[in-house]
Amino acid sequence: MAKKTRKIHRDIKQQMVMAGKVLVAEGHDDFTRGHISMRLPDDPGLFFMKPHSMGLDEITLQNILTIDLEGNVVAGSARRHSEVFIHSEILKARPDLNCVIHTHSPYAVALSGTGRPMRAFSQPGALFCGEIGLYTDTIALIRSRVMGAGVAKALGPHRAVLLKNHGPVVTGRDIAEAVVGAIMLENAAMIQLAVEAAGDTAPEFSPDDIAKLKGEIGQKEQFAVNFEYLVRRVRRRKK
Repeated sequence: MAKKTRKIHRDIKQQMVMAGKVLVAEGHDDFTRGHISMRLPDDPGLFFMKPHSMGLDEITLQNILTIDLEGNVVAGSARRHSEVFIHSEILKARPDLNCVIHTHSPYAVALSGTGRPMRAFSQPGALFCGEIGLYTDTIALIRSRVMGAGVAKALGPHRAVLLKNHGPVVTGRDIAEAVVGAIMLENAAMIQLAVEAAGDTAPEFSPDDIAKLKGEIGQKEQFAVNFEYLVRRVRRRKK
């Protein structure tokens, strides 16, 4: 492997390490059950993925696995997540995406149980308004290619998909977009549930107004700036 490629791979793995710590710091951990993957830019048929039996904040450069789009481990000695097919089938179906995150963040789980769509009751809600699919086949773990393909189908062209009564799957063009997106989705779900619990809701803003905001906060550089901030905050807490 060329020196430049090794550096790119190491940089991606370092981002994954920090992504896991950021997600835990933001309350997205559920014991060892969450996972994150990132496609290799030099070989789109492969992706890096967090190992089984480790918390999101326990990802290291050494324990990250390399996996193909059939879910087979091609490098690494750690145990593979049984829900690898969420990642492999989405990355197979969506060549425009590179990062997939699945967690059990509580407000997103709660919203998934209502079956209601995301509404623009907040700015994060505007980002996900019309951008979330719903997978309703089972509450069980996604442990087969067929089930993973069902999740990918429910995701469709969207930014995220809620596995009903199970948890969100958030995607991105890169790690920053997926991580910040996962945090924004949880915030949007929390606000929506609070607004709906309060009673009758006021009219939303116009679709054009919502679309304008979505375009502004959905820019790649916006996700990068906010991810870098979250990484700095995690590092400050360690001191």
